Amino acid sequence: MSDPTSVDPPSPPVALDERDALPIGEATTLVDRLVESVESVIVGKSRAVEHVLVTLFARGHLLVEDVPGVGKTTLAKTVARSVDASFKRVQFTPDLLPADVTGVNVFDQQTDEFDFRPGPVFANVVLGDEINRAPPKTQSALLEAMEERQVTTDGDTRRLPDPFCVIATQNDVEPGQTYELPVAEVDRFTKKIRLGYPDVDAEATILERTVGDHPVDAVEPVASLEDVRRLTATAAAVTVREPVRRYVARLAEHTRANAALGVSPRGSLALVRTAQVRAVLDGREYVIPDDVQTEAPTVLAHRIRTERGAADGRDVVEDALDRVPVE
Repeated sequence: MSDPTSVDPPSPPVALDERDALPIGEATTLVDRLVESVESVIVGKSRAVEHVLVTLFARGHLLVEDVPGVGKTTLAKTVARSVDASFKRVQFTPDLLPADVTGVNVFDQQTDEFDFRPGPVFANVVLGDEINRAPPKTQSALLEAMEERQVTTDGDTRRLPDPFCVIATQNDVEPGQTYELPVAEVDRFTKKIRLGYPDVDAEATILERTVGDHPVDAVEPVASLEDVRRLTATAAAVTVREPVRRYVARLAEHTRANAALGVSPRGSLALVRTAQVRAVLDGREYVIPDDVQTEAPTVLAHRIRTERGAADGRDVVEDALDRVPVE
């Protein structure tokens, strides 16, 4: 298990190609193992577990908007433990500074040089807890990291670990004490989901499992970081034929014609990548329109702004799925 408290800067990511990819059958089996591992801790949230894994293997980031106490931190930590990944948590507060996230250069009087102290962003899975409690300047510290998987401080650029996934939570019950996320930041999140409250049976099971030691402490890795990289290569090699690509482009075009702000090309790319992972989960080496339609609501809706704000993005996506034909 990687040491989540380590602050050593990572080595550059290893470039993978199709030769490194897992066969589809092995990839599907690996995903099943990961789902089983995470669900040994997270009860009654199989869809949410699936969303996290799809995001991870699509080389993306996840935004979770929900009330406190529904298991967001536990979900992120369990995924990290299941893949033997380093995990760090950043509690976003109004006084948090960008350097508190990315790291800072500190002068060493003994060597008469500046040493870089990596921030918590240098981990495989980074939980940004209540990200909207920090002002936009601090939130912007994640923009380069999320898009380019690197951090630049004082002119020096350092690569982030591979894989690298940000799971950010957003508090939606105290609007007077939070900041709205900038559109540029929201667009960098591959998916946005809600966990919601568990039902009675699931909550009773949670209480049973957590009376003693927390079950997340007993989670053992069922996959290595190399497994994750190879599965990511498998997904990237999944065939996306021209009709499917045009279908994604027409969905994006529909949102732009029916909202004040529609889906960006980055959003279209995110939809294609998640559809590729969805195909792997179903044991296929090619994407079908059903994969696109399954992923579209969580990938596209949060990028859309209507005249009434962001709340109607899902309606625009549903309208697009209803009206845009598959050709």
